[in-house]
Amino acid sequence: MTGQEAAAATAVTPTGREVTGPTSMGTDPRRFWHLAWTLATTEFKLRFFGSVLGYFWQLMRPLLLFAVLYAVFVGILNTGGDQPMFGVALLLGIVVFQFFADSTISSIRSLMNRENLVRKIDFPRAAIPVSCVLQAIFNFGLNLIPVFIFLFAAGGSVSVRWLELPLVLAMLIVFVTGLSLLLSALFVSFRDVEPIWEVLAQALFYGTPILYSLSVVIDKVSLTAAQIMLANPLAAAIQQLRHALVDLSYQSPGQVFGSTAGDLIPIGISVLIFIVGALYFRRMAPLIAERL
Repeated sequence: MTGQEAAAATAVTPTGREVTGPTSMGTDPRRFWHLAWTLATTEFKLRFFGSVLGYFWQLMRPLLLFAVLYAVFVGILNTGGDQPMFGVALLLGIVVFQFFADSTISSIRSLMNRENLVRKIDFPRAAIPVSCVLQAIFNFGLNLIPVFIFLFAAGGSVSVRWLELPLVLAMLIVFVTGLSLLLSALFVSFRDVEPIWEVLAQALFYGTPILYSLSVVIDKVSLTAAQIMLANPLAAAIQQLRHALVDLSYQSPGQVFGSTAGDLIPIGISVLIFIVGALYFRRMAPLIAERL
């Protein structure tokens, strides 16, 4: 069996016609990750090519949004000022959400934008949306620099709680990757996915405790509402990162649910979204080139 044949998969169209094409990941995991990494690093470099300030612009995006929101909510509306290091917590929430938005929104059109690669018979299609997530991770790493600068400037210090960070970030990346695979595959058949997701992402920004503390939801709405919010892996990641990095007064998901088992709820949802996204993308992979 040849490499191309080994990497082939068959899908059935709604009309009952069988279509054979490449699988989502191919047969060589090392080649898959090499391709995804190459696409991500190339796009990351090209994005700032010819720019005088280069990567500085990437740092400015969350900082400018932070400056506006901080001025409005703390300076004008006088909310959040009673929270410990609220400025750091706000910036951290913005940076995490920016990673989520960059990954998912850029992945939606990624297959169409890389149509020349999609039409190659032996190219693992999932490498394209995965490369969008990798590129967003690069940006996320850059954006965390001012977060730590603000944290230490505000009196923060290294703590044993930082050991929680790898697990929290892994949960977030798994969740975002699953959504990116799902959205990119859906867009191939349903072009309305892009505007719908942009609206949902904007709603999610305000529906996630980024501009406000979760304690406000508990006090003014209900504990149940806060627990429902934290079932969302994005909200859970932001809250857990604030708890670990900023201040213990920002309750962890486990504390809000009243048990450490509560931490497993957003983790389980992240894994479920990833499985659904990966399976749907694998099912659609042979049809992608035909439907673009």
